[in-house]
Amino acid sequence: MHVDEESSSEGDEEEEEFYSPGSLELLEARRRIAEYSLPRAQKRVAQQRLDSRMALGRIVDIRKRVFNEVKKFVNLGSQIGDERPISQVRFAPNNEILATGSWSGTVKLWNVPACTPIRTLRGHEDRVGGVAWHPQATLTQEKGLVNLASGAGEGNVNLWSLESESPISVMKGHQDRVCRVAFHPSGNYVASASFDTTWRLWDVNTSQELLLQEGHSKEVYCVDFQIDGALAASGGLDAIGRVWDLRTGRTAMVLDGHVQSIFSIGFSPNGYQIATGAGDDTIRIWDMRSLKSLYTIPAHLSNVSDVRFFYANDLFFKFVTPPPPNDIDMDGADADKSNDTPPRDTAATLLEEWKYRSGLFFASAGYDGLVKLWSADDWQLLRTLSTDAGKVMSVDISSDGSLIASGTYNRNFQLFAPEDV
Repeated sequence: MHVDEESSSEGDEEEEEFYSPGSLELLEARRRIAEYSLPRAQKRVAQQRLDSRMALGRIVDIRKRVFNEVKKFVNLGSQIGDERPISQVRFAPNNEILATGSWSGTVKLWNVPACTPIRTLRGHEDRVGGVAWHPQATLTQEKGLVNLASGAGEGNVNLWSLESESPISVMKGHQDRVCRVAFHPSGNYVASASFDTTWRLWDVNTSQELLLQEGHSKEVYCVDFQIDGALAASGGLDAIGRVWDLRTGRTAMVLDGHVQSIFSIGFSPNGYQIATGAGDDTIRIWDMRSLKSLYTIPAHLSNVSDVRFFYANDLFFKFVTPPPPNDIDMDGADADKSNDTPPRDTAATLLEEWKYRSGLFFASAGYDGLVKLWSADDWQLLRTLSTDAGKVMSVDISSDGSLIASGTYNRNFQLFAPEDV
């Protein structure tokens, strides 16, 4: 009898956790992701060590300057984007093009800030749920290659170039609608979250499904990659978020705390903090170092539909540097008062400030018709931006920090910029 009990308990243990065999392609992908992510993590940690040695007074000055700029954001204008609600908006890496995904099944590309249409991408049969740019699209990636990915209600993930209105590749596999999609920082992989309770990893070069990841008890709504490329995070309608180690396939952390569906998830550029927005109207901040929720922000009066951290792209630093000498000449007295560094050190200190600025604030969108900007160290509200009073479905921040875009249920998208721009 005792033996039977032992064997039955062993059976239960076996049932609790199961592994499905992966392909050789997945093994190779995991190896490549490890090789890609480790040097990036090393570089990020080295930068964080430098930041930690920064004088407190300097940090306070940078925060004050950045937050003062963020508080200047105002509505630049609104544009009718489609015949049906705009489900997602995303800036291209060069910040000159905005991609909008719509419930009409189309993805549209727009010049910003002019808001003039460039091209309409047709290939989906149902509402588009997610749009994501290749990390090097519009920068070093050729126009004829994969520049954009989108997922839609018919369950397909489409890959697009910037030269054609029809997709380069259609990746089929999901059994239900695809919501959000995300590009891996290497640009070699795309993740898609679906209502079939899975998220999947696809190889961009071969259009093959590499990984079918289960783990949620209900529909998976959102997915995002960490800046190093080692981790992915998924959020579902089961109110649970999960962080996955792509190098091993294991769950690195379970984000359990929301009481309603998670609609948005985003990694901070610091690599160890995650923000989740949910149907309980809150944003939760999670820390992977302590494996727990750090802070809960009572963010909106209705569903939090999107959360986006500001990622500063160093390519745009050179566009920022030329003005300071003139500013110093014009406001010499002010510069002395604020104890700014001498002009010869200006470039170095500005670069230091630019690197520190990344991840210092984030934006959230809510069904209460508002876009809100938050500080990402003490989680305080910096600015509230009203749209056209419709549900805000999505928000994004350009990588030079000069524009914010939002897409609404009222078929429009809005652009916001600092008042003095």
